[in-house]
Amino acid sequence: MSQSKIVEVSAAVLQRPDGTFLLAQRPAGKVWAGYWEFPGGKIEPGETPYHALVRELREELGITVQTAYPWLTRVFTYPHATVRLHFFRVTAWSGEPHPHEGQQFSWQRPARVLVDPVLPANAPILRALELPPLYAISNASELGIEQFLASLKSALDKGLRLVQLREKELPRNEFRELAVRVVALAHACGAKVLINGNAVLAQEAGADGVQLTSSQLADLSVRPAIDWCAASCHSAEELRRAEALGCDFALLSPVLPTRSHPGVLHLGWEKFGEMAAGSTIPVYALGGLTPEHMQTAWQYGAHGIALLRQAW
Repeated sequence: MSQSKIVEVSAAVLQRPDGTFLLAQRPAGKVWAGYWEFPGGKIEPGETPYHALVRELREELGITVQTAYPWLTRVFTYPHATVRLHFFRVTAWSGEPHPHEGQQFSWQRPARVLVDPVLPANAPILRALELPPLYAISNASELGIEQFLASLKSALDKGLRLVQLREKELPRNEFRELAVRVVALAHACGAKVLINGNAVLAQEAGADGVQLTSSQLADLSVRPAIDWCAASCHSAEELRRAEALGCDFALLSPVLPTRSHPGVLHLGWEKFGEMAAGSTIPVYALGGLTPEHMQTAWQYGAHGIALLRQAW
């Protein structure tokens, strides 16, 4: 399909501190009237996606954008047009949203969207919004299993909601026992657990998904039949592969120098941003990071950050 036939659109995920986000109902007289969508509109000739976002939110909602982070890009073909949606997460604005075009508004929660129907293009976006900004990777081999479990419980009590269990040194039976304990702790707090490299073990332990290694990503032709599937990526090519396989999100690393891989060439934030730009799935930055890097990661298009030692 030629570039001229794709309608470029900026879309806003307005997020309040309590985690709710805004959906707007398309007014009568418009295509797909009555359907709910994220606010936004067409990018005019000569506009960047960001400037179109600012203009549209001012015209449509009467608000002034103060902080917006680039996020996902999705292409969707409707019967009347093919659109490329440039999504931004808008976390700060001035003014109170008002329906300047006669539309209805509703603040919703991820995984509990109560309005219906929602535009088909937005289904993957709603799923992506279920993912928290912090992804913690286990470190039981260094800490010891009991100390790690204690640290995990403390982190869960403080709000951690996404964990990857990655313990390559443990024998399979010990790893399975640890996985069962981690899943029990996490699920009691409403957190998700992904098992590194083993979809079968993930299902046996009752985990929520699998974290594919880069070698598994290269070898697979079909996404594992599991609820959540993520991929570990180190290049733009691997990231595109994760998208094509239907992964829910990806890790992209190493962003900065790391203790675990001294001397390995790292991406740096500029290169990370170039690779993440235009991604259709959420991308977590990984490698040499601390919690203080979260805002920087957002500025370069990351969904959030993944931490190993720093998580515990």
